Amino acid sequence: MIAVCSVAATAWLAARTTSSAIQQEQGQLLSSDTQIYDTLVGYAATHRDWTGVSPTLRRLAERTGRRITLTTQSHRTLATSAASAAALPTRASAVVDPLHTDAALLPGTAADRIDPRAVGPYRLTAAERKVLRGMAEKIRFCMGGPSGVGTLVEAPSGRTSLKFPDGMLGGSDREYSCGVDQLSAPVRSEIGPLDRLNVMVNDCLAQRNQQPVKVGLDFVLSVSGDSGTAQSCVDTARRDQLAPYVAPAALLYVTTPAGSTAAPGFRFTSANTARLAGVAGLVLLVTVAVTVVVGTRLVRPLRALAEAARRPVQEHQRVPVTTNDEIGYLAAAFNDLSQRRERVEGQRKAMVSDVAHELRTPLSTIRGWLEAVQDGIATSDQALVDSLLEEALLLQHIVDDLQDLAEADAGQLRVHPEPLRVRDLLDHVATAHQARADTAGVSLTTRVDGDPELSGDPVRLRQVVGNLVSNALRHTPAGGSVTLRARRAGDVVTIEVADTGTGIPAEDLPRVFDRFWRAEKSRNRRTGGSGLGLAIVRRLTEAHGGTVTVTSTVGAGTVFTVRLPV
Repeated sequence: MIAVCSVAATAWLAARTTSSAIQQEQGQLLSSDTQIYDTLVGYAATHRDWTGVSPTLRRLAERTGRRITLTTQSHRTLATSAASAAALPTRASAVVDPLHTDAALLPGTAADRIDPRAVGPYRLTAAERKVLRGMAEKIRFCMGGPSGVGTLVEAPSGRTSLKFPDGMLGGSDREYSCGVDQLSAPVRSEIGPLDRLNVMVNDCLAQRNQQPVKVGLDFVLSVSGDSGTAQSCVDTARRDQLAPYVAPAALLYVTTPAGSTAAPGFRFTSANTARLAGVAGLVLLVTVAVTVVVGTRLVRPLRALAEAARRPVQEHQRVPVTTNDEIGYLAAAFNDLSQRRERVEGQRKAMVSDVAHELRTPLSTIRGWLEAVQDGIATSDQALVDSLLEEALLLQHIVDDLQDLAEADAGQLRVHPEPLRVRDLLDHVATAHQARADTAGVSLTTRVDGDPELSGDPVRLRQVVGNLVSNALRHTPAGGSVTLRARRAGDVVTIEVADTGTGIPAEDLPRVFDRFWRAEKSRNRRTGGSGLGLAIVRRLTEAHGGTVTVTSTVGAGTVFTVRLPV
């Protein structure tokens, strides 16, 4: 993300800077072209030919860095800014004609496209200019008092006029008394040309069957009827009248010093280069700063994780979870792993202790009796042999249970399912434990709703139910009862082993399926077995895809419920 943002920011800022520089260069080129065109149009408007234009072309070339050439309409060279001739492009840059100016190169050009500097016979003498300026000064003072009002404007012909603020003139008596209208009256030098112009205009209108008009010094008509035709005649007559006083139209070629029409090669100015370098440097600085900050945030928890992982197992180190990103997820997973490792380590230690305790008792009994016989203290009779065999069978039972759990933990516990009737399963288990129940004075009964069937390993399921019945008989006092119930609900067969024994405290219920756990803390074998039976029940039930749960009330009894899929 940092790389993408930095590259995008650099590209955007560089593009903006480059675009701005290019626009500035293009603006300069356009300004140069406009300056060249305007200067040459002004020269043509004030000269009858192009004889002395060469110095003007050289000055323009030095100022703009361009090569400027003027030719006639037949492409004969009139003047050039270069010392030597060069091949000209096939297309001219513009046509220099003060009577037909290019509005694109001269913004603000009048509608008639006649350059205002082309005044021809309407140019005033020095005396006339002085008189008109004096008159304008008096009118300005008359209209505005001592401070005067309005702005003096001198036209290219030398005529002075007054420009008043908008809305000031409205035909008031003060305007007449001050003689504002007299300032627009033609003087002697203008009367003759203006009369000739009117004659030419009215001849044009007569040919077009239009009424005669009166043209003033503003050369703009405001008449009813076909005003467009009248204004066209005025513009045509003005061009005919001014043509002898202006230079003929010429073709303008603006090229590079080498003669190419392409714009000069673009080069960054020192200011633009400094701007671009500064922008790139700033982006680089911000990128480095952000990278350092983000990198530090990423590395700090990783270092804490590495440090915690190198600590000894016994410390069970935890790391703080400070973020909600991948690093935070890793820290949380590490803490969970450490917690599970701590729990597994505790279970391992407890299991080793429990296994040692369970094996120590029968081994101590066997060893004690064998030493007694060896020392001649006891006699090796049938009763002693039977007692030692019982202890050996107990050892074998514990070892077999441990082997079953080991296979289950390793995923190697195999079941061989086959169709079986639940009623036969419960009857078989009840028959096997009936003698023990009679000895303990406990009633052992079965109760089956319907005749449910399921697919399962009959040997393993008899072990499951048998362990539950054995556990129930062990904790049910004389006069109590143990009941085996079964029923089917949908695709699940439920088997319950309920007793009326002493019950299990609520705080001990979550641990009843733990290995080597017994409610009797003294671990007396008179009241408890090896502590592996219920753990084996859970693993065998899970191997069949089922679940086992327990509910109990102290003093009332316990119910173990096994749910198996059909």
